[in-house]
Amino acid sequence: MSIEPEAIESVILDLLSQREAGLTISPMDVARRLGGDHPDGWGPLMQPVRRVAVRLMKEGRLVITRKGRPVDPDDFRGVYRLVLPATP
Repeated sequence: MSIEPEAIESVILDLLSQREAGLTISPMDVARRLGGDHPDGWGPLMQPVRRVAVRLMKEGRLVITRKGRPVDPDDFRGVYRLVLPATP
């Protein structure tokens, strides 16, 4: 199953828009929305979700955090979360 990056972007932004300001989502939330609850469905989507999240962070449209702190989008590992940027 191949999911277009635009579909992933749409789900990321939709899930974030449903959260209160400052609250995060997990990349797994995005993958499950697209691939279903079974790991065979959502598991293969984790890397495509990460690639779209990195692009959106570089565009300034979201922030990738690890342990509550923004990461370098070109160099992060481990568990991460997605959040909309704070509005000034």
